[in-house]
Amino acid sequence: MPGPEDRHSLFAITAPGLEPLAQAELRALGIDAVVEPGGVAWTGGLDDLYAANLHLRTASRVTVLAAGFRARTFFELERHARKVPWERWIPRGGAVRLRVTSKKSKLYHEGAIAQRVLEAIEHRVGPLAGSGVVDDEEGGEDAGDAQLFIVRFVRDACTIRADASGALLHLRGYRQALARAPLRETLAAAMLLGSGWKGESPLLDPMCGSGTIPIEAALIARHIAPGLANPEREPRRYAFAAWPEFDAARWSAIVARARGEIRPAAGIRILGSDRDEGAIEAATANAARAGVSEDVDLSVRAVSAIDPPPGPGSVVINPPYGVRVGERDPLRNLYAALGRTLRARCPGWTLALLSPDRGLEGQVGIPLDEALRTSNGGIPVRLVAGRVPGEPTGDA
Repeated sequence: MPGPEDRHSLFAITAPGLEPLAQAELRALGIDAVVEPGGVAWTGGLDDLYAANLHLRTASRVTVLAAGFRARTFFELERHARKVPWERWIPRGGAVRLRVTSKKSKLYHEGAIAQRVLEAIEHRVGPLAGSGVVDDEEGGEDAGDAQLFIVRFVRDACTIRADASGALLHLRGYRQALARAPLRETLAAAMLLGSGWKGESPLLDPMCGSGTIPIEAALIARHIAPGLANPEREPRRYAFAAWPEFDAARWSAIVARARGEIRPAAGIRILGSDRDEGAIEAATANAARAGVSEDVDLSVRAVSAIDPPPGPGSVVINPPYGVRVGERDPLRNLYAALGRTLRARCPGWTLALLSPDRGLEGQVGIPLDEALRTSNGGIPVRLVAGRVPGEPTGDA
């Protein structure tokens, strides 16, 4: 990697709809990024690259622009690809993965594009320990030490980006115990940030499953960077740490600064409950792995039995969706019962829920406005939020 004085074209990939949240996160880090489809872009140095990977809660990957050129023939592709300084990101004898897409371009055969790019890489760095092509949208979950490059052709314009993150950023490392239909950490953080919750008032998730929302809330409240979500506050592994010109001293300084920002306690009540005892066992184990056991209050109870602290606060919830035929009638009753309980137990609180269906959210009986729209497990969803009618009881 070039020296710290160099500037790079950086891009943080997000799920659709989460771009403004990632932009706000970067601005809080002092990084002026702009929203583009699929993520946020900015020009920055090594400090920006390292800090974005460590701190971003709502992004999937951080990438560096390796090359940009036009090619309408394989000869042009080969000529340009051989000029790319691949040795900046691949150690000699390293392994490589490619994610290739091509749209509205003369070079449309993605396998043939990948073959030419791999040949160009070996021309500069020598034989690779391994290579492969991944075809999922995000470039795979994790492939060990293999360096991922995202190669994209659109109307004969090719961009090549080096992935700096390695495993997807939602893989904080704490969520090893799962309940049914687990929520990605990045989406849980997006629900909290998108609802306007800032970690300063009580938080309740009465259908918490394996605890992702309460755990992410605790990380936010304590100012724990998601890359340090473990009891030791050691950073998870990132791809950039294997780059030949990785600056270990600069990285250590970024990590030390993040550790110094951590608060000793959340200072607020963060509650998660679920009627499934196994889910709460999983949530408890996950909270311990994230190093926030003391910050979350997890219990086995039905929604109708919630016992919120004095308000006002926020209820953030990812209720069941019922995508299969025959599930809608019971779900309508569940959403209606949720609304009745919240009106009785949480007056004046903010409600934010992830909704797949306007009809179901209407059963809650609380006015809700759209905060963002994205997808969860391939299902289009909206985060909707509103104030539960009534006045909060007591002081938080």
